[in-house]
Amino acid sequence: GLKSLVYNSGFPHVRQLYALVSETLRYASVLEKLLDGAALLQAEKKLPPQLAKVLVYDLLFGKGLKCGGRWKALARRHRARLEAELARMKVRHKVSRNEDLLAPEQAVSPAASQVPRYVRVNTLKTCVDDVVDFFKRQGYTYLGKAASVEELKALSGKKFLLDFHLPELLVFPSQTDLHDNLLYTSGHIILQDKASCLPAFLLSPVAGSHVIDACAAPGNKTSHLAAILKNKGQIFAFDVDPKRVATMNTLLTRAGVTGCRLAQQDFLTVDPRDPKYSRVTHILLDPSCSGSGMMTRGPGQEAAPSAERLQALAGFQRRVLNHALSFPALQRLVYSTCSLHQEENEDVVQTVLQEWGSAFRLVTAFPSWPCRGLAAFSGAESCLRASPAETLTHGFFVAVLERCREGAAAPSSLPAAAMENPQPGEGTEPGAAPKKRKKKQ
Repeated sequence: GLKSLVYNSGFPHVRQLYALVSETLRYASVLEKLLDGAALLQAEKKLPPQLAKVLVYDLLFGKGLKCGGRWKALARRHRARLEAELARMKVRHKVSRNEDLLAPEQAVSPAASQVPRYVRVNTLKTCVDDVVDFFKRQGYTYLGKAASVEELKALSGKKFLLDFHLPELLVFPSQTDLHDNLLYTSGHIILQDKASCLPAFLLSPVAGSHVIDACAAPGNKTSHLAAILKNKGQIFAFDVDPKRVATMNTLLTRAGVTGCRLAQQDFLTVDPRDPKYSRVTHILLDPSCSGSGMMTRGPGQEAAPSAERLQALAGFQRRVLNHALSFPALQRLVYSTCSLHQEENEDVVQTVLQEWGSAFRLVTAFPSWPCRGLAAFSGAESCLRASPAETLTHGFFVAVLERCREGAAAPSSLPAAAMENPQPGEGTEPGAAPKKRKKKQ
């Protein structure tokens, strides 16, 4: 995908590069009309068309040309005629904003623009109180713990809140950029969407557990697992792509994660009977999916997957879920996707549960969460969904499965702390958020 290509490019400022490339692609049809109307490629025959789009985007729609040398001089030489052509286009289309020149499918959805910037405090290195104090010293205003989604929607400027579901999650306005912030570059905070924090939070392994992160890269969920484990225990993290494994290794090192074995390996080839996995009691499974729930802040959405593509993905997801359930000591598994499609979510869970009979069962994940699974089968409401409109997050699906034990009490809806929305550091139940501890940054 585009993001992987950019982030593996070796360019020192990948976030800015990704924004520039993706936005240029989003405005591609508008830029082509501008180039034709201004006859730029006819005047500059040595200028590659794709580079021309990037230059014109940055000149007219972006933050101004940051490049130097002859390309910057070339673009500025034609600035007046390009601006004149853009003005004519707006008159023809009877619009006043650049965004209004885009086709509906290319525009950023209102829901995407409302999703806040979520910041997970990395409790391996710091605590919520220290991070809050740090941002206060940087001129931010802390408004305390949020009470509702509406409060998150109302955030603006340099204000931030503590999330009302997850005890180590801070919430900033949507366009807050923290990629260059010292806390981020030092690994004290992780920029991670709220929905993406749910799988590790709901898996809730106690310190000392052996855990598998089956499809781990880029590593945000792995680092979250390590924080929940307090770096006590063992995490086995798998990904088949060597570049993604390298990226994950960098992220985990920066986050202070220890006790994690990275393996460049397809999880489907891992032998559940290997003695090294004999103590694995928890598995986090977030397999490849259509990504239809990912709300972009800039580039346009990819085309909806075909029925054939969805069936192929669902087939893979069923295989990998079946494989994960075959680990002999497994007690608890979280299956999650960033997909909105029933084929990849409820249908996968239903089929696999049927295949395993009474060996595993769904437990109610996060009872206070407002969005539940689609009514595809009896008990699907135990699953949860997330969406920009209802939960102010990316689109997500989570199912929690536990091994059935004869004579056991009904399974709890771990983590217990999540049911009552505790303050950070409360909760002593297994899976509750770790208590805050003061550390110097």
